[in-house]
Amino acid sequence: MHDTPAPIRVLVCDDQALVRTGYATIFSAQPDLEVVGEAENGHEAVQAARRLTPDVVVMDIRMPLLDGIQATRQLAGPDTTNPPKILVVTTFNVDSYVYDALRAGASGFLLKDAPPVEMINGIRTVARGEALLAPAVTRHLIGHYAQHLHPAGTQRPEREAVRQALTPRELDVLCQLAEGLSNTEIAEALFIAPETVKTYVSRILTKLDLRDRVQAVVLAHRTGLVSPIH
Repeated sequence: MHDTPAPIRVLVCDDQALVRTGYATIFSAQPDLEVVGEAENGHEAVQAARRLTPDVVVMDIRMPLLDGIQATRQLAGPDTTNPPKILVVTTFNVDSYVYDALRAGASGFLLKDAPPVEMINGIRTVARGEALLAPAVTRHLIGHYAQHLHPAGTQRPEREAVRQALTPRELDVLCQLAEGLSNTEIAEALFIAPETVKTYVSRILTKLDLRDRVQAVVLAHRTGLVSPIH
């Protein structure tokens, strides 16, 4: 007899009570999801996440007192330990919002008008440690913004450090990853098995001390390993 895996613990953060209730109702109906709390502003989101230790935080961007991007940075930024996965959800499909959220530590981004099944699968996706971004969105956003994160002169040392840390094959996988390709697409491009790609991605994240695929993509663009998109 197999043990049933523990449900994914979810914290819902949105300034509209009706939205929070809707999310909680939809998520709680899933056998593998458990809504452990709600928050109506960024301060409450940070406090609740630290108290309840959810696996995934569904985070609105525009909230009073502290917005979702700042709350995400406090919970999942570079200096945090054991951060929850953050799934940013907003009505605003604005490039700068998406990129700021990813830079702050979010693992995924969805619009509020996404179908319920997409929201549910989004939670499951980020809970598994995978990024939730369509390839086209990945290439456009990160390719456009990553080059502005550091002056051009700072790219070379970091790029060389990445090249020294990874094998040639791992570099190939990282560059394909930076183009927004899925494991299956990378496998086809490099003529290897999808499971092998999964192993390479795991090694890349470990060697470069990265949390997830989003951080790997940002790094590849920021260091100039792949060409920026204009």
